[in-house]
Amino acid sequence: MMKRTKAIIFRAVGATALAAGLLAAQTGTTQPDNTKMNKGDASKAAVTADQQKSDKGDRELTREIRKAIVGDKQLSTYAHNVKIIAQNGMVTLKGPVRSDEEKMAVESKAVQVAGDKSKVDDQLMVKPSNK
Repeated sequence: MMKRTKAIIFRAVGATALAAGLLAAQTGTTQPDNTKMNKGDASKAAVTADQQKSDKGDRELTREIRKAIVGDKQLSTYAHNVKIIAQNGMVTLKGPVRSDEEKMAVESKAVQVAGDKSKVDDQLMVKPSNK
């Protein structure tokens, strides 16, 4: 029974992704693609989300920062989806945001939760809207 449920869910997710792709093709818009931005994560020295350990303190720190960022409805979807990586109480922020103001707002929220600016490495990049 469990395998059947998983198969149904898998097909539903696949159908949803296919529908989104078809809709984008029909409307002439392209789907978001961060492939170029993520190439920088291939470096051995790059801090990536998969390096975050299961340490309860780091998980809680990440959760609280994400909650603060997503709770600010004035921030863009880009800002809501920045990468937050906590390692031994140190936080790295990565990804695109829409403006310098948004970058400062995200960093400020992370600093507030982390408790000290020296604990936050802001690697956010401003990527203005293509409107």
